Amino acid sequence: MQLPSSIKNLIEEFSKLPTIGRKSAERFVFYLLQKPQNELDSFASALMNLKTNVTHCAQCGAFSETNPCVICASPGRDKTAICVVTETRNIILIEQTKTFNGVYHVLNGLIDTAKSVTPEQLNIQSLIQRLQKNTPVTEIILALNPTFEGETTALYLQKVLKNFNIKITRLARGLPTGADIEYADEQTLAESLKHRI
Repeated sequence: MQLPSSIKNLIEEFSKLPTIGRKSAERFVFYLLQKPQNELDSFASALMNLKTNVTHCAQCGAFSETNPCVICASPGRDKTAICVVTETRNIILIEQTKTFNGVYHVLNGLIDTAKSVTPEQLNIQSLIQRLQKNTPVTEIILALNPTFEGETTALYLQKVLKNFNIKITRLARGLPTGADIEYADEQTLAESLKHRI
């Protein structure tokens, strides 16, 4: 059976999203076809207004409805500690822990030579500019994924930031709570031993 072009076009658009294959895209489209028109209109409106109602915070680079964002504007936040993250979604996860009261800096990606992503394409220069301002920063926390790209980016940042005489820390790595040592891979076990407390 030949699908109508409007269905095929929407399947193609959904397929462009990260981690969405053709089968998932088809499920989305056929799910939406079963919805009433007013729900589709609401969905379309939310999609169309996504970028018009969202901006980047000039201080940290996070997506926000205000500039500066709520966290950067809060007088109750510890401005001496900056947690560097890959993307805005990471801020949400860290905030849910309710254990960090500092501010953030969003890189909007990681150094990835395979994809031709260089340090100049990331939000690194604005971090350096933040550190050059009068606000005293005592600690930079590098909260980057322990992947090859995350490690490369962390090493680059440590090299660039060493001239500021600021304490640079990383997230602890190793065995999660409740894990059995016998099921841990060598790299995880090695990180657990290296970063033991």
